Amino acid sequence: MIDFCLRSVYICIKGETMKMLVEIADNKAASFKELIKQHSYVKAKTISEPNAAILEEIMHIKKAFKNLEKVKAGKLKTRPASELLNEL
Repeated sequence: MIDFCLRSVYICIKGETMKMLVEIADNKAASFKELIKQHSYVKAKTISEPNAAILEEIMHIKKAFKNLEKVKAGKLKTRPASELLNEL
């Protein structure tokens, strides 16, 4: 049983393409926001749990496409689907 809720914060560091999705316990969210405000190069906004889940899914899909590109380039090995199904 979870005894606290998590709040998702989307962080974008200016001038870079780095973005982070951070999960923070509700009882620590206020202090985390204060910590982030101390840095002028960080922009953060709170997002809803459903939106955080969507962002995570998008990241997984992007990773799958990158892996597909690696497979096509011969940099990543694959195995037949039948082999995978046999493991189940």
